Amino acid sequence: MQTALTIAGSDSGGGAGIQADLKAFQANGVFGMSVITAITAQNTVAVTHAAEVGLDLVQAQLDAVFSDLPVGAVKTGMLASSAMITLVAETLARHPHVPLVVDPVMVSKSGYSLIADDAVATLRERLFPLATVITPNAHEASRLLDSPVETVAQAEAAARALATFGPQAVLVKGGHLDDVETAVDVLYDGAAVHVFEAPRIDTPHTHGTGCTTAAALAANLAKGLPLIEAVDRTKRYVHGAIVAGLPLGSGHGPTHHFWFLEGTGLFPADDR
Repeated sequence: MQTALTIAGSDSGGGAGIQADLKAFQANGVFGMSVITAITAQNTVAVTHAAEVGLDLVQAQLDAVFSDLPVGAVKTGMLASSAMITLVAETLARHPHVPLVVDPVMVSKSGYSLIADDAVATLRERLFPLATVITPNAHEASRLLDSPVETVAQAEAAARALATFGPQAVLVKGGHLDDVETAVDVLYDGAAVHVFEAPRIDTPHTHGTGCTTAAALAANLAKGLPLIEAVDRTKRYVHGAIVAGLPLGSGHGPTHHFWFLEGTGLFPADDR
């Protein structure tokens, strides 16, 4: 079995962060490993508190994984400070042949800031140049570039602009673009723009979709799929997870990472 490593924050509600990443890894056929960079107190309604894990412990986690286990791909999520980003970047730079998916996590769905203002520049300067692909949503792309990303054309322009920071490819997730009725993601692979569409689902149960997308993409890259095929498979997987979103909690419920098992008899659908 191929493997993937997530370097991200913990979500006590189980719908995003490390918890979502590990589910997405397994659902997409790879064994998941984790390095926890932050602990958050959150549920489907809000993030109420967050604390960064000590740098020494993060480094020890990284060393423990890389010294013993094969790492087929890496996905990064919540990296809250410049010091944390620098530490992670320095470690990953020693493994240049491992595919790296960088999800520039900035703000929770409820509006809680998950990265220091001064760390955004460090993310662009230290981690983006190492990335196989970065996966900002439209709001994150807008903040990274200090310009609006509200239409498909703006998403395409943003993907090209973000590529100048050094990643091999940029995937701008556009689930909320204003000028289309579908959910459109725009990939710039350094040579051309590719557009991936799926029906937009009217549901509040979308907690963790960004984490899940990046983790599923890392899993597909770990399996050796070419980038465009990996993005296409990821898009179809995440669409299914949103369609089957779980109405848990009183806020934004999580996506269903193992939606494809429904009706197979591998577990009783009525027991969830």
